[in-house]
Amino acid sequence: MTFKKFIFQLHKILGLITGIVVFIVAVTGCCWVFRDEVESLYDDYKTVAPQDRAMITPTMIKTEASAIFPENTIHGVVFGKADEAIEVIFYDGDPEFYQSIFLNPYSGEVLKIKDHLSGFFAFILKGHMRLWFPKGIGEHVVSTSILLFILIIISGFILWLPKKRKNLKQRLKFDWKKTTRWKRKNFDLHTVVGFYICTFALVLAFTGCVVSYNWLKYVVYKTAGGDKVAAFIIPKNQEPNRVSENTFAPIDTLMVKLKRESPEATAYELHYPNTPDESIYVEITNSKGVYYNNDYRFFDQNTLEELETPGVYGKYEDAEFAEKLLRMNYDIHVGAIGGIAGKIIAFLASLITASLPVTGVLLWYGRKYKKKRRP
Repeated sequence: MTFKKFIFQLHKILGLITGIVVFIVAVTGCCWVFRDEVESLYDDYKTVAPQDRAMITPTMIKTEASAIFPENTIHGVVFGKADEAIEVIFYDGDPEFYQSIFLNPYSGEVLKIKDHLSGFFAFILKGHMRLWFPKGIGEHVVSTSILLFILIIISGFILWLPKKRKNLKQRLKFDWKKTTRWKRKNFDLHTVVGFYICTFALVLAFTGCVVSYNWLKYVVYKTAGGDKVAAFIIPKNQEPNRVSENTFAPIDTLMVKLKRESPEATAYELHYPNTPDESIYVEITNSKGVYYNNDYRFFDQNTLEELETPGVYGKYEDAEFAEKLLRMNYDIHVGAIGGIAGKIIAFLASLITASLPVTGVLLWYGRKYKKKRRP
C-alpha cells in the first residue's frame, strides 16, 4: 500500500466513524454563535430604572436568593451597570442544576427566574457538548471525535494536493458543465470546499479540543512559553478567620471598592468563598461580548487584602503572551475575538464544515455501490 492509499483509507475510515458527530457539532456550533444577539431581543427583564441610592449588598443577596433555592449552590453574583438587574447564578453538577435569579439591584425584588437547562439554546449546547447523551458518555464521544476530525482535515489536505502542478487549477474551482454528473459535482463540493474551509475548520476543531482536554491546554500553554500553572487556582486566605467589629461584612464593602477602581467595567461577577479558608474571587468583565481580557482578582475574605494566584488567570494587564493565548481560546472558538465579523466567519465556517461529512458519505456511497455498466 502506497502512502497516498494509506492516507485515503485513514481519511475514509475516520470520516465514516465520526461523520455524524462532526455534522451535529458543526450545526449546533453555528447556531450557538449568535446566542447573545438573539437572547438580547427578549431579555427586557434585565433592565431596571436606575435609582439614586445604594444597591443591595452581597450578604443580602445571598440570604434572599438562598431562600428560593435552599438546596442548591450559588456559583456567583453578577453586578452590572446602574440600570441592570443583578443575576444570581446557581449551579450544581450532580444532579445537574443551572438556574439564575434576576433581582432588582435596589429593592431585591425578584424579576425573573431563568432555567439555563431548558429552551432552544440549552438544547443546542447539550447537542454541541455531548450529543444529548448523558454527560460522562457524550462529552467523551464528542471530544474524541473532534480530535480525530483534526486528523481527517490533515489527511484530506494531503489527498487534495495534486500530483502535477498543472492540475492545481482544477482543485481550486468548480468547472461544471451541463453534462457534469452529480458524482463529479459532489466530488468537487467535497474537495474544493474542503480546501477553502480546512483552515477555519482546523482552528474551530483545535480550540474545541483545548476546551475539552486539560492536557492539550497544558501543551499549548507550555509550548507558547508559559511558566505558571495552566489552571484556575483560588488562593487561600492570608489571615485567620475572625469576627469583624464593622457593621458591614468585608465582602459587602468589596463591591464598592471594585466599582470605584474599575468604573469602565461592564460587569463584576462575585464568587462567595466555599470554605472559611478560601479567598473571595471576582471576575471583572472589561469588554462586552468577549472574555479573554477579563480580570480575575482574589481577596482575603477577612481583610480584603488582594492576593496573587499561581495560576494563569489573574489580571489581564499582567498576563504574558502564553496566558493571553490560552485566555483567547474560547473567544476564538466562537468567533467573538473578531467582533461581529468574526462571528459571521465562525457561523459560515461551522455551517460549511457540516456539509463535508454529507458529501464525504455520498462520495463513499457512490464508489461503494456504483452501478455496473451493461456490456
